[in-house]
Amino acid sequence: MSFPGRMMGRSQRVIVVGAGIGGLVAAALLAARGREVLVLDRAAAPGGKIREVEASSTRIGAGPAMLTLRHVFEEIFEAAGDSLEARLSLRAEPLLGRHAWADGRQLDLPAEAEAAAAAIGDFAGAPASRGYRTFRERAKRIHDALEQPFLRAQRPGALALAAQAGLRGLLGASPFASLWDALGEHFPDPRLRQVFARVASYVGSSPLQAPATLMLVAHVEMQGLWSVEGGMQRLPEALAAVAAARGATFRYAAEVREILVAGGRAQGVRLADGETLDAAAVVLNADAAALGAGRFGAAAAGAVERLAPERRSFSAVTWALRAQAEGLPLAMQAVAHADDPTAEYAEIGYRARLPTTPTVTLWALDRGGGAAPPAGPERLLAMISAPARAESRPIPPEAIARCGETAFERLRRAGFALDGRPEDAAVTTPAGFERLFPGSGGALYGPAVHGWQAAFSRPGARTKLPGLYLAGGSTHPGAGVAMAAISGRLAAARVVEERA
Repeated sequence: MSFPGRMMGRSQRVIVVGAGIGGLVAAALLAARGREVLVLDRAAAPGGKIREVEASSTRIGAGPAMLTLRHVFEEIFEAAGDSLEARLSLRAEPLLGRHAWADGRQLDLPAEAEAAAAAIGDFAGAPASRGYRTFRERAKRIHDALEQPFLRAQRPGALALAAQAGLRGLLGASPFASLWDALGEHFPDPRLRQVFARVASYVGSSPLQAPATLMLVAHVEMQGLWSVEGGMQRLPEALAAVAAARGATFRYAAEVREILVAGGRAQGVRLADGETLDAAAVVLNADAAALGAGRFGAAAAGAVERLAPERRSFSAVTWALRAQAEGLPLAMQAVAHADDPTAEYAEIGYRARLPTTPTVTLWALDRGGGAAPPAGPERLLAMISAPARAESRPIPPEAIARCGETAFERLRRAGFALDGRPEDAAVTTPAGFERLFPGSGGALYGPAVHGWQAAFSRPGARTKLPGLYLAGGSTHPGAGVAMAAISGRLAAARVVEERA
């Protein structure tokens, strides 16, 4: 993706609010273009949702554990005049994960296509293997139809996307079918439907309501997962280092309370301590819902549409701990599936409560790239989906405690035995995520991707307020580390285009 416009000297400052992945990418690319860039973040270090917590005197990753779309990051580092390989060591994951159920059945899903087809055949028979192959083909077609005109482009409307992708290509992406129903065309076995419906949870949505276009996420995952040597926190650290090498400056523990507006455009920010900083442009890497709710001042609130709580994506409850684990594969990710996924999603999405029998995802953070498990305790992160209603319907502590017992028991029944207890873990709840990311209600992925129009409801890089631009997982093209990185690139491109 090119950056149109001429090179400019350091005469006009761009303030980037938020040192998450989207903000860091925007800062690095703008600094590489010669812009004066100042990055502000209320935290003590870069990363945003890629963060670490203290548990048992150990720093444990409490955010995304693996990367997809490696080539996106290679392109970004190159565009910033650097190299991904020089900054980070990435290790390909041989397994996409181990999937397990309470009846003891397990499926190890290899990254390699034919090995995965064989594993699925062994698990559920030859028809399931054939269904997997047709599913892969369909997911690839959807991805190829949408990658350039949608994922990598400034946010188009439905008509513009149809014109760019072609009506046949757009309809071939199955925008009007639900993901759950579309998966049923390939996988009569409900357990396999569960396995591949998990792509909806990657964007905090229910597969019962998400469009079949989310199959493109499955295609992305099947192209490879990578772990980062030293932990995912090394990625934001590397991006911050690249931005700083190109001249960007950083101020941490600097909370932005207001986006200053004058003459009908964003002109700077006011910090929590009252300090004001002027800017020619502001890139906001925060949940867009916080902007619309007035968390950055009344004058800037109209820059985006207000997001109703019922349109939020899911939140989560996470348990980060150091413990001995048994029954895990030589892979980072294991999933203990719910007995009844439709009931699980109904409880989270419709009833806005914790699921009675949740799907539990467990990351073994010390096993990247198929590394052998450590001899002693290792760093683990367990997670379930939860409703994002932290400000209106906070979950009582006793409910969180019961949920932890249920989640750890479900891991044990699925064959993943931990010698740690949920009360030994560093726990983050929807209320905790709301404190970390105010104005989100605890939602981790911006708006939910429910219905065919959802893809067009996320705000793009340009807002209704001139001089204010957006980046991050709540904006186009969507949630996830790679998508947030693309959003940062799109935001930087907009700044260059409109301030050239």
